[in-house]
Formats: sequence, C-alpha cells, structure tokens
Amino acid sequence: MSNIVERDSGVRQRPAEYVQNFEVLRSQCLKEKILFRDPEFDTYDLSVHYKNLRKNQLEWKRPNEISNNPKFFVEGVSRFDVRQGLLGDCWLLAAIANLTLNEKLFYQVVPNDQGFDNKYAGIFHFRFWQYGKWIDVVIDDRLPTYEGKLMFLQSAMKNEFWSALLEKAYAKIHGSYEALKGGFTMEAMGDFTGGVSEMYDLNDAKPNLFTIMLNSIQRQSLMCGSILNSKKLDLKEKGLCEGHAYSITKLTKFGIICLIRLRNPWGKYEWKGPWSDKSAEWLSVPHTKKESIGMVLDDDGEFWMSFDDFLKYFSLLEICNLAPDDLKREQNGTCSTWDLSVFEGEWVRGATAGGCDIFQESFSSNPQYNITLEDSDDSDNENMCTVIISLMKKYRQRHRNKGDLNSFSINIILFDLNKSNSVPKPLDMDFFNNNTALYKFHSLKYNPREISKRLKVPPDKYCIVPCTTNQNEQGEFLLRVYSEKKNNLEEFDNEVGMCPINDKFKKLALYTNKNEDSNEKLKKYFLKVAGSDKEVDWMELKDILDVAMKQEPGNIRFSNDVCRCLIAMMDWDRSGKLGFKEFQSLWLNIKHWKVVFKSYDIKNKGYIKGYHLRSALSSVGYSIKTRTINTMCHRYASRKGYIMFDDFIMCAIRLKTTIDIFKERDPGNKNVASFTLEEWVEKTFHS
Repeated sequence: MSNIVERDSGVRQRPAEYVQNFEVLRSQCLKEKILFRDPEFDTYDLSVHYKNLRKNQLEWKRPNEISNNPKFFVEGVSRFDVRQGLLGDCWLLAAIANLTLNEKLFYQVVPNDQGFDNKYAGIFHFRFWQYGKWIDVVIDDRLPTYEGKLMFLQSAMKNEFWSALLEKAYAKIHGSYEALKGGFTMEAMGDFTGGVSEMYDLNDAKPNLFTIMLNSIQRQSLMCGSILNSKKLDLKEKGLCEGHAYSITKLTKFGIICLIRLRNPWGKYEWKGPWSDKSAEWLSVPHTKKESIGMVLDDDGEFWMSFDDFLKYFSLLEICNLAPDDLKREQNGTCSTWDLSVFEGEWVRGATAGGCDIFQESFSSNPQYNITLEDSDDSDNENMCTVIISLMKKYRQRHRNKGDLNSFSINIILFDLNKSNSVPKPLDMDFFNNNTALYKFHSLKYNPREISKRLKVPPDKYCIVPCTTNQNEQGEFLLRVYSEKKNNLEEFDNEVGMCPINDKFKKLALYTNKNEDSNEKLKKYFLKVAGSDKEVDWMELKDILDVAMKQEPGNIRFSNDVCRCLIAMMDWDRSGKLGFKEFQSLWLNIKHWKVVFKSYDIKNKGYIKGYHLRSALSSVGYSIKTRTINTMCHRYASRKGYIMFDDFIMCAIRLKTTIDIFKERDPGNKNVASFTLEEWVEKTFHS
C-alpha cells in the first residue's frame, strides 16, 4: 500500500482556475463550433534548430490536413505504431514502444475517451506521472510537418495519430520538442508508470543480471538497452547504432542459451549477427517454439540476439519497476504490495546544498530523513527487511535549453542511528565525523535523473541523507522509500519555536552594552532626534542606528525595510513609533544579534555562509526547520549563498515577530493558535 507522507518544497500550486480541463475545454469548443488552439504550447519556428529546413518548409497541420481519414487508433495499439522521425528522442520512443506491451499502463497514459469521431474538437489529453503526482496534459492537434509529412514520431499506419500526439504532450511538459533531444529511457518509463528505475552499467555486469531481467519481465517491468560511446568498430556491420536506445520486449532461454528481443525505434535497421532474423541458429529451433516466443521474420526493426552479444555491444541497461500498486508479489498464496513513503525536498545554494560527505563543514546542512523499520520480511529467515531507496532530481529536461541546470550528480548516504551514543536532531557535524556511513550510492558516469538501490537491512532506525556530489549544486528532488513491510519515514529535523539562548553570546552582548558613556550619548542623540513627543518613527530610527553603528567594522548600515520591521517588532501600541524604553530593549536585541553574527563572520567579511544560518539563529533563541532555512536563503542570501548582516537581522526580526504573534494566541503553549482571515491579514501587515 502507499504510505504517502509527502511534503512539498515550497512551490505554490497553480490556481485551479488556470488548470486546463480537457472535458470543459472540449465542451466549449464543440458548443462554439471551433477547433482548440492551445495558448500554453502554441506553434513556433523549429527551423532555427534544423539547419537544412527552410522556414517556409515548416508547417503546423492538423491530422485531417495530413490524412483523408485520420484515426486515433488503427487496429488497436502495438509497438510498431512507434517510428522515429527527425528528432533525436529514441530514448522516449523506446519507452513508448514498451508502454504498448502493457494494456493497463497504456490506457492510463493514453485515455481512450478521445479521437476524431463526433466529439472531435482538435483537443486531446494524456496523463503523465510527474514527481509524485499524476497530471493531465492538454494539447491541440497541430503537428509539425515537412513537405506535408510528420517531422517527428509517426505510426507505420499513415492515418494513425495517437503516438504523434503523445510525443507532443510529452514535449509540452518539457517546454519544447528540442528538450526531448537526447535522454534516458528510464526517465520516460518513470513518467509513464510512476515506477522506480534502476540502471546497470553493462561494462561491469552482475553475474546474475539475466535472472534479474527475467524476474523484472515477470513483474511487467519496462526495460531498454542503449549503446553509448562504444569502441566496437563493427557496430554498423552488425546492424547496430551508436548513441541509440532500443526497447527490450522479451527474454527467453533455449537450454543454456539466453536470448533477448530488442526493437529499434526507427522501425527498421536490425542486428545482423547470431540469432538475427535470417541467421542459421534458428534452423535448430522447432517451429512451435518459434511461434510461442513470437518469432517474426520481417524488416520491422525488431530482432533477437544472444545475451552475451547484448553485453558485448550494449553499454547500458535501464529497468523501470512498476509503482507499488502494480508491484504485486505472491507470498504464501496471498498477494501483497510494497509500502511506499514519499518526500519532496530541495538543495539550496549556501543553505542545504551541502555536497557529499567529503565536505565536512557543510555536509550536515543537507536535508535528512529518518526511516524506522520495525518488522522483517515474512519470508526472510535472517530477520532482514527489503528496502528500495530512490532519489530523483526534478525538472532535468525542462532546464536543458537553459544550460542543463540540473546536470549535477546525486548521492544517497545511509547511516545506522542505533550505532551511536549521541543522535542529535538533526545530525550535526560531530555525528558525521564520528560515524561511518552504512551505505553510499551515487550516480553512474551517465548521470541519470534518478538513482535507486535495493537493500537488505535488519529492523532498525536509519537516517537517509540525499545530497549532491559537490557543494552549492541547487535543485529539487523526490525521495521515495519502498519496503515489504510498513516503513515510517519522516524529516529528521528539530521543531519550530523558541530554544535556550546561548549563554556565551548573551554574556558578550550584555558586556558590550555596559559602556555607560556610550549608552548615555546614544540616549541623548535619541531624545534629540525624537523631538517633543520623545518617540521615533522608522526614518528617525534609521538615523539613530546609522550613528550608533558608525564605529563598527565594515560601516554597517540598516536598510529602510529593516528599520520598518524593527519598529513593527517593538511597536505594541501600533502607533508606528518607539519610545526610549522600547528602543533600549530593541538595542539589546540588536547587540545580541550582532555578537552572534560576528562569531560566524570570523574573517570580518561582512557576511556569514548560509550553512551557518540555522546555528546562528539557534544561538539567539530560535529553532527552525530545514525548509524554513531554504526559504530564508532563497529570499535573503546572495547568489553565492552568503547572508549579509542586514539580511541576518531581517531573518531574526521576522522570526521573533512571527513567533510573538503566534504565542500571543497560544497562551497554553499547545502549538495551536486561531486567527480569522481579517485578524491574520492585520497581523501580517503589522509585522
């Protein structure tokens, strides 16, 4: 079953009124007797990306302008409906071909409630799994053509259009057709199923790999093989293509001979070696056996080859295991499914993008997740738990045209929490310096979107640290944990609220405030600026603070926004001004915050690193979660992840004011407060 404990990474959801609804839009078009034009993915000029294509040769046409009798499906669905065009998206086409082998999965992605019948309105929709959620993608049916023919994905049947429209919908979620040029089949297979993908480097293949593949096929997993950076000089002679992905559609064994069936997305150009369509090896195989495995002698792009030759010529195997509801296994005559927990998170430059464990200063700032496994597998005699941990980068293809912002590699590092006498929450630098990781997993040299690992571990408490290989590599991620028995996954983080102020910093702040001569001068200047009412507004406060901080290293100045917030923080009567007693209390806070800031700004650079923000705020009495640190650094940190003094003060003010407002409505300290909308708006603007 699914045990979803998902947390978003702070991205706001799109308002419901802006979400495209297929049924509503189709009904509107039918009522108005118009064909749908998608404003979110309008036609555009592809000629700049294809040097041999003149601008006037590209036309966007609807299926009824391409064929006299367009159909969504012609004689059902098959892998032969998928033929590659000019776009280098063989990785996607290999996944689509595999999708046709599973009817249930296929119609989950390609809804069978549309076509060119009496409800035709030029609008179609498809469903994709996107980082933990199934989304419905609406498109119009205008397709790019060249000399009257489809430029990209097309069916062997000239009047069949489901595959071309599916490719367009997939291009839409990635921003463009060009974003689909080059990729990993496991990414598309994951988007079609919501499953967990595994990648195997065939240059270092496991001895039991064929057995793993057989078991995967039996679980209806989707698979493909790719040839990348091959040094085999006879590839072309053997009918194989470098830099190309092939669908794996079947496996079988003849005695000790292991065979694998593959399909070229081009729909032609096949393997010419042993066990190819016309090779002599098939002469010894009975006709009934060939029929049972679906042996077809045709130039259709599909072929058989020995598993040994597959390992010899291919570089990469990608397997997509289906989602928990589909990963059903028979155990003692009963059917069971995987238990799934999901979390979304992000690495923020300077805050939580701490890099892998070689970066001792920042590694502990990475997001941390606690997983508790209480029960071993039913069929395990060694009292062990089966766990699959998956880490996925988000939006990799979408950023390709922006320089591939998510090209960094990712890691999963697992720690056993029961092997340490001290387990702080979250785990700190001392813990990691004194404890060795139980397991480490990282991206292969191909740097895929997702990495995953299947483990056998005893029931226990563990901490998962998802991280990037290097520091300050920013991006969002999806963490998934599958187990045969229930797992409890939660953020390994402290609670939001007040915490004890660090005594050392408190004493230093009080000591720096004991200079009576300086305090008397400050009071005189305050009264001079305040005037007859003996109160100051935010502009007068800025004048006083600038004078008070004039002697500080770095010539610190407070911004207008900080001064406004300082007034709001201490202005309990809501007059918009502060008296001297309120100013004295405020000045003590500022002194305290300045002492803490200086303790982390060791080299007097005028900033602290975002990695230290949590510790610094804890020193002034505020406990916050990782996600809040991310939000603060998004808003207040520089591009390098540095927090200037002015911005550190703003963080402290915001925290103090927000917590004070909440505590005012929570006298029983139950962490529950009640506000009307009017009160919340009023409180928010006051702060």
